[in-house]
Amino acid sequence: MEIETIAIMIPIISIIGLIVMIIYLRKYENEERMAMIDKGIDPSVFTRKARNTSGALRASLLLIGAGTGLLLGYALDRAFDMEEVGYFSMLLIFGGSGLGLAYVIEEKKIRAGA
Repeated sequence: MEIETIAIMIPIISIIGLIVMIIYLRKYENEERMAMIDKGIDPSVFTRKARNTSGALRASLLLIGAGTGLLLGYALDRAFDMEEVGYFSMLLIFGGSGLGLAYVIEEKKIRAGA
C-alpha cells in the first residue's frame, strides 16, 4: 500500500473508531442503568455532579510555568550558551512552581469553603 493512502486512512479510521467507541459506551451505560432500575437500585450514580475545576487549574498553571521556563531557558541559552541544560532546568523549575502554585490555590479554596 502506498504511504499516501495509509496517511489518509489513519485519521479516517481513528475518527470512525472514536465514534463507535462513544456509541458503545453510551449503549452499555444505558443498559447498566436499566438493569439497576429493574433490580430496584437507585441509578443516581449516573447523575452529573458539580464540575471540579482543580484539574484545569493544575494543567493551566503547569503549561504557563512550562512556557515561562522555556522562554527563560532560551534567554539563558542565548546569554550564556548553556544549550540543553538551560531549557530542561528552567522547564522543570517553572513547571514545578506552577504545580506548587496550583496546590496553594486549591488549598485556599478548600479552606475558604470549609
